[in-house]
Amino acid sequence: MTDRVAQAGGVPPSAAGANVRVWDPVVRLFHWTVVAGCVLNLFVLEDGELPHEIVGYAVAAALTIRLVWGFIGTRHARFADFVPTPSRLIAYVRALLRGEEPRMLGHNPAGAVMMLALMALLAAVCLTGWMTTLDAFWGEDWLEELHEGLANAILVLALLHAAAALFESWRHRENLVWSMVTGWKRR
Repeated sequence: MTDRVAQAGGVPPSAAGANVRVWDPVVRLFHWTVVAGCVLNLFVLEDGELPHEIVGYAVAAALTIRLVWGFIGTRHARFADFVPTPSRLIAYVRALLRGEEPRMLGHNPAGAVMMLALMALLAAVCLTGWMTTLDAFWGEDWLEELHEGLANAILVLALLHAAAALFESWRHRENLVWSMVTGWKRR
């Protein structure tokens, strides 16, 4: 079986010894649930309407599951595997600026910081969205503006994240977007 067929998801690539399973189904489902939820709530659904709220609760549920999975999940899903120390982050960024950043199976330090920032923003958007449904905050302009500002910050960081994934795919000759679909990466 060719490596190309294996990378396309036809068979487990590890059978050929060329690839390894990195992203488990929980991580991939979380990722694509958040992508779909953000696209729906930012561009398709009407703010404050029931479908918008349902999608928000679905994203909040996915985030909760992912946070738990960050402590009990598979190797590359665990926070302990990828949360960088400041010195590791600085060393990685310096290597990146020199064009010498190492390829990593899981999250690289910059990607890990981006993921943590996105998760924090998601939590804040979910919290502020929920707060707008409470009588205590009903109609509060500052809260709605905060909610929208946080959502827009997610959009900006998500675009930066996507651009970085494409750049790293090119730099390391590996389709990182496809690996988040299949779960497999080159060894």
